[in-house]
Amino acid sequence: MKSTLLFTLALFAAQSFAATPAETAIKQAIGNIEKQPAHYPYYNALAMAYARRARETSDVQFYAKAEETLQKSFAIAPDNFDGLKVEAWLQLGRHEFGKALETATRLNKMAPDDVAVYGYLVDANAELGNYKEAVIAAQWMLDLRAGNVAGLVRASYLRELHGNLSGALELMQMAYDSAPSSESEDQAWLLTQMAHLQLVSGDLSKAEMYATGALGVFPDYHYALGALAQVRIAQARYRDAVTLLAKRYAAAPHAENLYALAEAQSLAGQREDAAHSFETFEIQSRAESAQADNSNHELISYYIDHSGEAAKALKIAQREVERRHDVFTLDNYAWALAANGDYQAADAQIQKALAVGVKDPKLLFHAGSIALHLHQTGKAEMYLKDAASRHSREAANLLRDLPAQAGAEVN
Repeated sequence: MKSTLLFTLALFAAQSFAATPAETAIKQAIGNIEKQPAHYPYYNALAMAYARRARETSDVQFYAKAEETLQKSFAIAPDNFDGLKVEAWLQLGRHEFGKALETATRLNKMAPDDVAVYGYLVDANAELGNYKEAVIAAQWMLDLRAGNVAGLVRASYLRELHGNLSGALELMQMAYDSAPSSESEDQAWLLTQMAHLQLVSGDLSKAEMYATGALGVFPDYHYALGALAQVRIAQARYRDAVTLLAKRYAAAPHAENLYALAEAQSLAGQREDAAHSFETFEIQSRAESAQADNSNHELISYYIDHSGEAAKALKIAQREVERRHDVFTLDNYAWALAANGDYQAADAQIQKALAVGVKDPKLLFHAGSIALHLHQTGKAEMYLKDAASRHSREAANLLRDLPAQAGAEVN
Protein backbone atom coordinates (compact mmCIF):
# COMPACT_ATOMS: atom_id res chain seq x y z
CA MET A 1 0.00 0.00 0.00
CA LYS A 2 1.24 3.53 -0.72
CA SER A 3 3.37 4.60 2.24
CA THR A 4 1.52 7.87 2.80
CA LEU A 5 -1.95 6.30 2.84
CA LEU A 6 -2.38 5.84 6.59
CA PHE A 7 -1.22 9.41 7.21
CA THR A 8 -3.72 10.87 4.76
CA LEU A 9 -6.83 8.91 5.75
CA ALA A 10 -7.75 11.33 8.51
CA LEU A 11 -7.28 14.28 6.18
CA PHE A 12 -9.54 12.77 3.54
CA ALA A 13 -12.15 11.92 6.18
CA ALA A 14 -12.13 15.52 7.37
CA GLN A 15 -12.78 16.61 3.80
CA SER A 16 -15.68 14.18 3.32
CA PHE A 17 -18.14 17.03 2.85
CA ALA A 18 -15.97 18.77 0.26
CA ALA A 19 -16.79 18.50 -3.43
CA THR A 20 -15.74 15.23 -5.05
CA PRO A 21 -13.42 15.27 -8.09
CA ALA A 22 -16.38 14.71 -10.43
CA GLU A 23 -18.44 17.43 -8.76
CA THR A 24 -15.53 19.84 -9.13
CA ALA A 25 -15.19 18.93 -12.82
CA ILE A 26 -18.94 19.41 -13.37
CA LYS A 27 -18.86 22.86 -11.79
CA GLN A 28 -15.84 23.91 -13.85
CA ALA A 29 -17.32 22.66 -17.13
CA ILE A 30 -20.65 24.39 -16.51
CA GLY A 31 -18.80 27.63 -15.79
CA ASN A 32 -16.86 27.31 -19.03
CA ILE A 33 -20.03 26.65 -21.02
CA GLU A 34 -21.68 29.76 -19.55
CA LYS A 35 -18.75 31.82 -20.82
CA GLN A 36 -18.49 30.13 -24.25
CA PRO A 37 -21.75 28.27 -25.05
CA ALA A 38 -20.67 27.52 -28.64
CA HIS A 39 -17.40 25.81 -27.69
CA TYR A 40 -18.15 22.09 -28.10
CA PRO A 41 -15.12 20.74 -26.13
CA TYR A 42 -16.68 22.15 -22.97
CA TYR A 43 -19.75 19.99 -23.53
CA ASN A 44 -17.52 16.96 -23.93
CA ALA A 45 -15.82 17.82 -20.65
CA LEU A 46 -19.17 18.19 -18.88
CA ALA A 47 -20.44 14.89 -20.32
CA MET A 48 -17.34 13.06 -19.10
CA ALA A 49 -17.65 14.72 -15.69
CA TYR A 50 -21.23 13.45 -15.44
CA ALA A 51 -20.00 9.96 -16.40
CA ARG A 52 -17.39 10.12 -13.65
CA ARG A 53 -20.08 11.21 -11.21
CA ALA A 54 -22.07 8.13 -12.22
CA ARG A 55 -19.16 5.96 -11.10
CA GLU A 56 -18.78 7.91 -7.86
CA THR A 57 -22.43 7.51 -6.92
CA SER A 58 -23.63 4.51 -8.99
CA ASP A 59 -26.53 6.75 -10.04
CA VAL A 60 -27.40 5.93 -13.66
CA GLN A 61 -29.24 9.24 -14.03
CA PHE A 62 -25.84 10.84 -14.53
CA TYR A 63 -25.37 8.74 -17.66
CA ALA A 64 -28.59 10.28 -19.02
CA LYS A 65 -27.29 13.75 -18.21
CA ALA A 66 -24.00 12.90 -19.89
CA GLU A 67 -25.75 11.69 -23.05
CA GLU A 68 -27.93 14.79 -23.20
CA THR A 69 -24.88 17.01 -22.81
CA LEU A 70 -22.95 15.06 -25.43
CA GLN A 71 -25.67 15.62 -27.99
CA LYS A 72 -25.14 19.37 -27.57
CA SER A 73 -21.49 18.82 -28.49
CA PHE A 74 -22.48 16.85 -31.61
CA ALA A 75 -25.02 19.54 -32.55
CA ILE A 76 -22.13 22.03 -32.77
CA ALA A 77 -19.51 19.64 -34.22
CA PRO A 78 -21.06 16.42 -35.55
CA ASP A 79 -19.11 13.25 -34.67
CA ASN A 80 -16.18 15.18 -33.24
CA PHE A 81 -13.41 12.84 -32.09
CA ASP A 82 -13.39 13.67 -28.39
CA GLY A 83 -17.17 13.49 -28.30
CA LEU A 84 -17.07 10.00 -29.79
CA LYS A 85 -14.58 9.02 -27.08
CA VAL A 86 -17.07 10.11 -24.46
CA GLU A 87 -19.76 8.16 -26.32
CA ALA A 88 -17.63 4.99 -26.14
CA TRP A 89 -17.18 5.54 -22.39
CA LEU A 90 -20.93 5.96 -21.92
CA GLN A 91 -21.66 2.82 -23.94
CA LEU A 92 -19.33 0.87 -21.67
CA GLY A 93 -21.00 2.34 -18.60
CA ARG A 94 -24.40 1.27 -19.95
CA HIS A 95 -23.01 -2.22 -20.69
CA GLU A 96 -23.56 -1.78 -24.43
CA PHE A 97 -20.34 -3.65 -25.09
CA GLY A 98 -20.97 -4.47 -28.74
CA LYS A 99 -21.71 -0.84 -29.55
CA ALA A 100 -18.71 0.27 -27.51
CA LEU A 101 -16.45 -2.05 -29.49
CA GLU A 102 -17.77 -0.62 -32.77
CA THR A 103 -17.24 2.96 -31.59
CA ALA A 104 -13.77 2.24 -30.20
CA THR A 105 -12.73 0.43 -33.39
CA ARG A 106 -13.87 3.42 -35.44
CA LEU A 107 -11.93 5.79 -33.19
CA ASN A 108 -8.83 3.61 -33.34
CA LYS A 109 -8.83 3.86 -37.13
CA MET A 110 -9.13 7.64 -36.86
CA ALA A 111 -6.25 7.92 -34.34
CA PRO A 112 -4.15 4.75 -34.00
CA ASP A 113 -1.98 6.28 -31.25
CA ASP A 114 -4.70 7.35 -28.80
CA VAL A 115 -4.08 5.56 -25.48
CA ALA A 116 -7.60 6.09 -24.12
CA VAL A 117 -9.17 4.52 -27.19
CA TYR A 118 -7.09 1.38 -26.68
CA GLY A 119 -8.47 1.32 -23.15
CA TYR A 120 -12.00 1.23 -24.52
CA LEU A 121 -10.97 -1.60 -26.84
CA VAL A 122 -9.66 -3.52 -23.83
CA ASP A 123 -12.85 -2.98 -21.85
CA ALA A 124 -15.25 -3.90 -24.63
CA ASN A 125 -13.31 -6.98 -25.74
CA ALA A 126 -12.82 -8.23 -22.17
CA GLU A 127 -16.52 -7.93 -21.39
CA LEU A 128 -17.41 -9.75 -24.59
CA GLY A 129 -14.88 -12.50 -23.87
CA ASN A 130 -12.45 -11.55 -26.68
CA TYR A 131 -9.45 -11.90 -24.41
CA LYS A 132 -6.75 -12.18 -27.07
CA GLU A 133 -7.86 -8.88 -28.59
CA ALA A 134 -8.10 -7.30 -25.12
CA VAL A 135 -4.51 -8.31 -24.29
CA ILE A 136 -3.23 -6.85 -27.56
CA ALA A 137 -4.98 -3.54 -26.92
CA ALA A 138 -3.66 -3.39 -23.33
CA GLN A 139 -0.13 -3.98 -24.54
CA TRP A 140 -0.53 -1.11 -27.01
CA MET A 141 -1.55 1.15 -24.12
CA LEU A 142 1.64 0.39 -22.23
CA ASP A 143 3.85 0.49 -25.34
CA LEU A 144 2.54 3.93 -26.29
CA ARG A 145 2.85 5.36 -22.77
CA ALA A 146 4.78 3.21 -20.35
CA GLY A 147 3.38 3.14 -16.83
CA ASN A 148 0.16 5.02 -17.56
CA VAL A 149 -2.47 4.38 -14.89
CA ALA A 150 -5.26 3.40 -17.29
CA GLY A 151 -3.01 0.87 -19.00
CA LEU A 152 -1.80 -0.60 -15.71
CA VAL A 153 -5.37 -1.05 -14.49
CA ARG A 154 -6.45 -2.83 -17.67
CA ALA A 155 -3.37 -5.06 -17.68
CA SER A 156 -4.01 -5.90 -14.03
CA TYR A 157 -7.57 -7.01 -14.76
CA LEU A 158 -6.42 -9.18 -17.64
CA ARG A 159 -3.77 -10.78 -15.45
CA GLU A 160 -6.49 -11.56 -12.90
CA LEU A 161 -8.67 -13.18 -15.55
CA HIS A 162 -5.72 -15.31 -16.64
CA GLY A 163 -5.03 -16.44 -13.06
CA ASN A 164 -1.95 -14.33 -12.35
CA LEU A 165 -3.20 -12.77 -9.13
CA SER A 166 0.18 -11.70 -7.76
CA GLY A 167 0.97 -10.03 -11.08
CA ALA A 168 -2.42 -8.34 -11.06
CA LEU A 169 -1.77 -6.98 -7.57
CA GLU A 170 1.65 -5.71 -8.60
CA LEU A 171 0.21 -3.70 -11.48
CA MET A 172 -2.71 -2.37 -9.42
CA GLN A 173 -0.25 -1.22 -6.76
CA MET A 174 1.76 0.57 -9.46
CA ALA A 175 -1.41 2.25 -10.68
CA TYR A 176 -2.28 3.36 -7.14
CA ASP A 177 1.21 4.74 -6.58
CA SER A 178 0.89 6.79 -9.79
CA ALA A 179 -2.64 8.09 -9.17
CA PRO A 180 -2.85 11.82 -8.34
CA SER A 181 -3.55 12.40 -4.66
CA SER A 182 -6.28 14.90 -5.63
CA GLU A 183 -8.30 12.15 -7.33
CA SER A 184 -9.79 10.63 -4.18
CA GLU A 185 -12.41 8.54 -5.99
CA ASP A 186 -9.79 7.08 -8.31
CA GLN A 187 -7.66 6.18 -5.31
CA ALA A 188 -10.62 4.58 -3.55
CA TRP A 189 -11.52 2.60 -6.65
CA LEU A 190 -7.96 1.29 -6.96
CA LEU A 191 -7.86 0.34 -3.28
CA THR A 192 -11.17 -1.47 -3.71
CA GLN A 193 -9.73 -3.46 -6.60
CA MET A 194 -6.72 -4.42 -4.48
CA ALA A 195 -9.08 -5.52 -1.71
CA HIS A 196 -10.88 -7.74 -4.22
CA LEU A 197 -7.62 -9.23 -5.49
CA GLN A 198 -6.44 -9.98 -1.95
CA LEU A 199 -9.77 -11.63 -1.14
CA VAL A 200 -9.62 -13.83 -4.24
CA SER A 201 -6.02 -14.65 -3.33
CA GLY A 202 -7.20 -15.80 0.09
CA ASP A 203 -5.66 -13.04 2.24
CA LEU A 204 -8.53 -11.71 4.37
CA SER A 205 -6.34 -9.46 6.49
CA LYS A 206 -5.00 -7.50 3.53
CA ALA A 207 -8.38 -7.48 1.81
CA GLU A 208 -9.86 -5.89 4.92
CA MET A 209 -7.02 -3.36 5.10
CA TYR A 210 -7.47 -2.20 1.53
CA ALA A 211 -11.29 -2.04 1.70
CA THR A 212 -11.14 -0.07 4.94
CA GLY A 213 -8.52 2.19 3.39
CA ALA A 214 -10.79 2.88 0.43
CA LEU A 215 -13.59 3.93 2.78
CA GLY A 216 -11.15 6.22 4.57
CA VAL A 217 -10.22 7.92 1.32
CA PHE A 218 -13.78 8.15 -0.02
CA PRO A 219 -16.32 7.67 2.82
CA ASP A 220 -19.31 5.40 2.14
CA TYR A 221 -17.95 4.56 -1.33
CA HIS A 222 -20.39 2.01 -2.71
CA TYR A 223 -17.76 -0.22 -4.31
CA ALA A 224 -15.72 -0.32 -1.10
CA LEU A 225 -18.79 -1.12 1.01
CA GLY A 226 -19.37 -4.15 -1.21
CA ALA A 227 -15.74 -5.24 -0.98
CA LEU A 228 -15.67 -4.99 2.82
CA ALA A 229 -18.97 -6.87 3.01
CA GLN A 230 -17.42 -9.75 1.09
CA VAL A 231 -14.59 -9.82 3.60
CA ARG A 232 -17.11 -9.92 6.46
CA ILE A 233 -18.92 -12.84 4.82
CA ALA A 234 -15.64 -14.73 4.49
CA GLN A 235 -15.09 -14.02 8.20
CA ALA A 236 -18.60 -15.37 8.97
CA ARG A 237 -19.55 -11.91 10.28
CA TYR A 238 -22.84 -12.03 8.43
CA ARG A 239 -24.72 -9.33 10.35
CA ASP A 240 -21.88 -6.89 9.74
CA ALA A 241 -22.08 -7.76 6.04
CA VAL A 242 -25.82 -7.06 6.07
CA THR A 243 -25.21 -3.62 7.56
CA LEU A 244 -22.63 -2.76 4.90
CA LEU A 245 -24.72 -4.10 2.02
CA ALA A 246 -27.85 -2.33 3.25
CA LYS A 247 -25.91 0.92 3.24
CA ARG A 248 -24.65 0.19 -0.28
CA TYR A 249 -28.12 -0.61 -1.55
CA ALA A 250 -29.50 2.59 -0.04
CA ALA A 251 -26.85 4.56 -1.93
CA ALA A 252 -26.98 2.46 -5.12
CA PRO A 253 -30.41 0.75 -5.36
CA HIS A 254 -29.57 -1.64 -8.18
CA ALA A 255 -30.93 -5.15 -8.43
CA GLU A 256 -27.54 -6.86 -8.20
CA ASN A 257 -26.82 -4.96 -4.98
CA LEU A 258 -30.14 -6.08 -3.53
CA TYR A 259 -29.34 -9.69 -4.43
CA ALA A 260 -26.07 -9.50 -2.48
CA LEU A 261 -27.97 -8.04 0.47
CA ALA A 262 -30.59 -10.81 0.31
CA GLU A 263 -27.91 -13.51 0.35
CA ALA A 264 -26.20 -11.89 3.33
CA GLN A 265 -29.53 -11.64 5.16
CA SER A 266 -30.10 -15.32 4.52
CA LEU A 267 -26.66 -16.19 5.91
CA ALA A 268 -27.36 -14.02 8.96
CA GLY A 269 -30.56 -15.97 9.64
CA GLN A 270 -32.78 -13.00 8.82
CA ARG A 271 -35.24 -15.13 6.90
CA GLU A 272 -38.15 -12.72 6.57
CA ASP A 273 -35.91 -9.87 5.47
CA ALA A 274 -34.12 -12.16 3.02
CA ALA A 275 -37.40 -13.42 1.55
CA HIS A 276 -38.63 -9.86 1.04
CA SER A 277 -35.32 -8.80 -0.51
CA PHE A 278 -35.25 -11.79 -2.87
CA GLU A 279 -38.84 -11.11 -3.93
CA THR A 280 -38.09 -7.44 -4.63
CA PHE A 281 -34.88 -8.38 -6.42
CA GLU A 282 -36.70 -10.73 -8.77
CA ILE A 283 -39.21 -8.02 -9.69
CA GLN A 284 -36.45 -5.46 -10.34
CA SER A 285 -34.22 -7.89 -12.19
CA ARG A 286 -36.95 -9.24 -14.46
CA ALA A 287 -37.97 -5.68 -15.38
CA GLU A 288 -34.48 -4.92 -16.70
CA SER A 289 -33.62 -8.40 -18.00
CA ALA A 290 -33.91 -7.47 -21.68
CA GLN A 291 -31.77 -4.34 -21.29
CA ALA A 292 -28.03 -4.25 -21.88
CA ASP A 293 -27.37 -3.09 -18.32
CA ASN A 294 -29.05 -5.92 -16.44
CA SER A 295 -28.59 -8.21 -13.45
CA ASN A 296 -29.10 -11.43 -15.38
CA HIS A 297 -26.10 -13.16 -13.81
CA GLU A 298 -27.65 -12.67 -10.39
CA LEU A 299 -31.11 -13.62 -11.67
CA ILE A 300 -29.72 -16.89 -13.02
CA SER A 301 -28.13 -17.62 -9.64
CA TYR A 302 -31.37 -16.77 -7.85
CA TYR A 303 -33.44 -19.15 -9.98
CA ILE A 304 -30.95 -21.98 -9.41
CA ASP A 305 -29.73 -21.48 -5.86
CA HIS A 306 -32.79 -20.04 -4.16
CA SER A 307 -36.09 -20.46 -6.02
CA GLY A 308 -35.45 -23.80 -7.74
CA GLU A 309 -36.61 -22.63 -11.17
CA ALA A 310 -33.85 -24.10 -13.32
CA ALA A 311 -35.72 -23.82 -16.62
CA LYS A 312 -36.05 -20.05 -16.19
CA ALA A 313 -32.35 -19.80 -15.38
CA LEU A 314 -31.37 -21.69 -18.52
CA LYS A 315 -33.53 -19.51 -20.76
CA ILE A 316 -31.84 -16.36 -19.50
CA ALA A 317 -28.37 -17.92 -19.61
CA GLN A 318 -28.86 -18.95 -23.24
CA ARG A 319 -29.83 -15.40 -24.13
CA GLU A 320 -26.82 -13.97 -22.33
CA VAL A 321 -24.30 -16.34 -23.88
CA GLU A 322 -25.51 -15.33 -27.34
CA ARG A 323 -24.59 -11.74 -26.48
CA ARG A 324 -21.24 -12.28 -24.74
CA HIS A 325 -18.90 -15.14 -23.91
CA ASP A 326 -16.75 -13.85 -21.05
CA VAL A 327 -15.79 -16.33 -18.34
CA PHE A 328 -18.54 -15.24 -15.95
CA THR A 329 -21.28 -15.58 -18.55
CA LEU A 330 -19.93 -19.02 -19.49
CA ASP A 331 -19.96 -19.92 -15.80
CA ASN A 332 -23.61 -18.90 -15.44
CA TYR A 333 -24.50 -20.86 -18.55
CA ALA A 334 -22.68 -23.92 -17.24
CA TRP A 335 -24.43 -23.68 -13.87
CA ALA A 336 -27.82 -23.38 -15.57
CA LEU A 337 -27.10 -26.41 -17.74
CA ALA A 338 -26.08 -28.38 -14.66
CA ALA A 339 -29.21 -27.35 -12.79
CA ASN A 340 -31.21 -28.74 -15.70
CA GLY A 341 -29.33 -32.05 -15.56
CA ASP A 342 -27.12 -31.61 -18.64
CA TYR A 343 -23.79 -32.13 -16.90
CA GLN A 344 -21.78 -33.00 -20.02
CA ALA A 345 -22.74 -29.72 -21.69
CA ALA A 346 -22.19 -27.90 -18.40
CA ASP A 347 -18.68 -29.30 -18.13
CA ALA A 348 -17.89 -28.22 -21.69
CA GLN A 349 -18.87 -24.63 -20.88
CA ILE A 350 -17.11 -24.47 -17.52
CA GLN A 351 -13.94 -25.84 -19.09
CA LYS A 352 -14.02 -23.01 -21.65
CA ALA A 353 -14.03 -20.55 -18.78
CA LEU A 354 -11.33 -22.37 -16.83
CA ALA A 355 -9.11 -22.52 -19.91
CA VAL A 356 -8.57 -18.76 -19.60
CA GLY A 357 -7.00 -19.38 -16.18
CA VAL A 358 -9.51 -17.58 -13.97
CA LYS A 359 -9.34 -18.32 -10.22
CA ASP A 360 -12.72 -16.95 -9.13
CA PRO A 361 -13.90 -19.06 -6.15
CA LYS A 362 -17.54 -19.19 -7.27
CA LEU A 363 -16.55 -20.48 -10.68
CA LEU A 364 -14.19 -23.04 -9.13
CA PHE A 365 -16.98 -24.23 -6.83
CA HIS A 366 -19.28 -24.68 -9.81
CA ALA A 367 -16.55 -26.57 -11.69
CA GLY A 368 -16.04 -28.87 -8.70
CA SER A 369 -19.75 -29.53 -8.31
CA ILE A 370 -20.16 -30.35 -12.01
CA ALA A 371 -17.13 -32.68 -11.92
CA LEU A 372 -18.62 -34.42 -8.90
CA HIS A 373 -21.84 -35.14 -10.78
CA LEU A 374 -19.79 -36.63 -13.59
CA HIS A 375 -18.10 -38.91 -11.02
CA GLN A 376 -14.74 -37.16 -11.58
CA THR A 377 -13.93 -37.18 -7.88
CA GLY A 378 -10.25 -36.28 -8.21
CA LYS A 379 -10.96 -33.30 -10.41
CA ALA A 380 -13.84 -32.24 -8.18
CA GLU A 381 -11.62 -32.34 -5.09
CA MET A 382 -8.96 -30.25 -6.83
CA TYR A 383 -11.41 -27.51 -7.83
CA LEU A 384 -13.18 -27.50 -4.47
CA LYS A 385 -9.94 -27.28 -2.49
CA ASP A 386 -8.85 -24.35 -4.66
CA ALA A 387 -12.20 -22.63 -4.14
CA ALA A 388 -12.15 -23.28 -0.37
CA SER A 389 -8.66 -21.78 -0.10
CA ARG A 390 -10.19 -18.61 -1.56
CA HIS A 391 -12.88 -18.59 1.14
CA SER A 392 -15.72 -20.25 -0.74
CA ARG A 393 -18.05 -21.39 2.04
CA GLU A 394 -19.98 -23.62 -0.35
CA ALA A 395 -16.82 -25.39 -1.51
CA ALA A 396 -15.65 -25.99 2.07
CA ASN A 397 -19.02 -27.48 3.00
CA LEU A 398 -19.03 -29.78 -0.02
CA LEU A 399 -15.48 -30.93 0.69
CA ARG A 400 -16.45 -32.12 4.16
CA ASP A 401 -18.88 -34.66 2.71
CA LEU A 402 -17.11 -35.29 -0.59
CA PRO A 403 -17.52 -39.11 -0.71
CA ALA A 404 -21.19 -38.93 0.25
CA GLN A 405 -21.84 -36.12 -2.21
CA ALA A 406 -20.55 -38.03 -5.25
CA GLY A 407 -23.44 -38.28 -7.65
CA ALA A 408 -25.62 -35.82 -5.75
CA GLU A 409 -27.47 -33.27 -7.76
CA VAL A 410 -26.89 -29.51 -7.91
CA ASN A 411 -29.13 -27.77 -5.43
